[in-house]
Amino acid sequence: MASVNLRHSVRAIILDDDDRILLCRFAIPEPAGTVVWAAPGGGIEQGESPLAALRRELREEVGLVVRTDPPHVWHQEVVAPGHAAGYDGVVNDYFLVRTAAFDPRGALSDDELAKENISELRWWHPQEVAGYDGPDLFSPRDLATPLTALINSGVPTGPVLLGL
Repeated sequence: MASVNLRHSVRAIILDDDDRILLCRFAIPEPAGTVVWAAPGGGIEQGESPLAALRRELREEVGLVVRTDPPHVWHQEVVAPGHAAGYDGVVNDYFLVRTAAFDPRGALSDDELAKENISELRWWHPQEVAGYDGPDLFSPRDLATPLTALINSGVPTGPVLLGL
């Protein structure tokens, strides 16, 4: 069996004092016009630890400086063509970051964010995620379920395995 080339990424479940989650709107050109709301984060670079990657990505994308080691709460593996350009799929490890609400503005310029396919940053109440019936997708698709469990039950004893 051929080896599968997966992109290893880290993402932050950033929750404010009102349990709102900060999500990035990724407008992905292929497949045509796919829009996905996902937790901020990105790929782990060569020689970089997952937490170092998480700190770098959060500083770049949303302007949040994380000084502690946040708990690893979710793990997701998606093997699907086209899910990550140049890869057979993606592995996402999610870490919980609690913070006061802030106006997200990272170190990246609007043009640099656009190159990352990020077109908007927005705080969402869990009920808004659960009740959303528009054309955009969430990652994971059923984000409301694990998000509500995380808010209600707290940090799990080990990372929860997520689906697509």
